Amino acid sequence: MLFDPYKRRINYLRISVTDRCNLRCRYCMPEEGISLIPHGEVLSYEEILRIVRVFATEGISKIRLTGGEPLVRKGIVDFISRLSEIEEIKDLSLTTNGILLKELAPALKRAGLKRINVSLDSLRKDRFFQITRKDEFGRVWSGIEEALKVDLSPIKINMVAIKGLNDDEIESFARLTLQFPLTVRYIEYMPAGNGEPWKETDLLTIPQIKDRIEKLGPLIAVPSDHWDGPAKRFRLNGALGEIGFIGAVSSHFCSECNRLRLTPDGKIRTCLFSDEEIDVKEILRRGGSDLELKEKLLIALRAKPERHHIDSHQFKKCQRNMSAIGG
Repeated sequence: MLFDPYKRRINYLRISVTDRCNLRCRYCMPEEGISLIPHGEVLSYEEILRIVRVFATEGISKIRLTGGEPLVRKGIVDFISRLSEIEEIKDLSLTTNGILLKELAPALKRAGLKRINVSLDSLRKDRFFQITRKDEFGRVWSGIEEALKVDLSPIKINMVAIKGLNDDEIESFARLTLQFPLTVRYIEYMPAGNGEPWKETDLLTIPQIKDRIEKLGPLIAVPSDHWDGPAKRFRLNGALGEIGFIGAVSSHFCSECNRLRLTPDGKIRTCLFSDEEIDVKEILRRGGSDLELKEKLLIALRAKPERHHIDSHQFKKCQRNMSAIGG
């Protein structure tokens, strides 16, 4: 088992397989001119698999693939198939914007993907275009329907609620759970990404969001299971799906953090909001040993901070764009 200096058990690795994305969400990145990692600096699938195999022997048992948009990377389905063969990995999931999900959902299911998260901030076609700068809402919804059809579940819909932008859709997202076996998760708007400037006045806190949803009916608490992340789980009476709340700003969950992040160019990040990085690509590219990789993992564990500082004067925005971290 892996433990950090604060006695938190670390068993979860989020892997960003690419910093490329086929959307341009306003709070994440500018429409044009974003600096991309050169292809030669991005880890190959073989390199990622080696890292996972080594880390899995030390206690990593949960993997989530992210981006950018992970489904734009060629060979992603075969890579997932190979990841799923690693015996120690018990939970393998992926976060996507859903653009390519309709075409790939059946193959992802066959490859061994356990479950999927879809980032979706509006159910309105016009507003989806306003937020993402792409007219692709229909493709995303078709992708969700296909994922339901092939039972790639649970399917979690991640909604970032932003005051004055999409907060009038909070109840509409909650009503989805009455119709479909989806988990809708409300995520507080965080100061991350290189898109439009984050303002505290745009923040809707989880208590505010929860108050709105409770007007639809009482929220019934759902017990957590051992693969749950930071979301607090609830269900509306009679609903087919669930509702989750992730309050990284108003009620940070750092004391329960169990994760590390691997960037596309081979750096371990110990916290989403810390720019301290531990280079593992250097070991891979000079032919270093598995023991050296394990030692880097232990260095990362020792460097993991107790908490982020979003709510304090010590906070400073990430130097990397969110698409190059993996969220």
